[in-house]
Amino acid sequence: MAEQEDTKQAGQSAEDPGQKTEARNSDDVKYDLVAALKTVYDPEIPVDIYELGLIYQLEVDAKGHVDVVMTLTTPMCPAAEILPAEVEAKAREVDGVTDVKLELVWEPPWDMEMMSAAARLQLNV
Repeated sequence: MAEQEDTKQAGQSAEDPGQKTEARNSDDVKYDLVAALKTVYDPEIPVDIYELGLIYQLEVDAKGHVDVVMTLTTPMCPAAEILPAEVEAKAREVDGVTDVKLELVWEPPWDMEMMSAAARLQLNV
């Protein structure tokens, strides 16, 4: 009998009143995702990829599924193998994210007009 109780306590589910697991609001998760993506830098440009305008779309649903549509500065970008993997890894680390789907696109092609005002200021453009 004691063994059954130990098993029950060890295997408490999320529905047990003693365990509180609350899903995060998708807007809060998206805010944290943007903050995480602002820590990813193109190795050749001293500006984060979010401010560079490389993230075309960032969506979070109520279940914590994240869809990222991104590009690179050029299809021949030397960081082509590194940046998408780093973006996906950073997104997965955000509290509330349950899954990440990343799509790398080339249309529309990136140009300097996609940079934020902060990025332009930082690069003196």
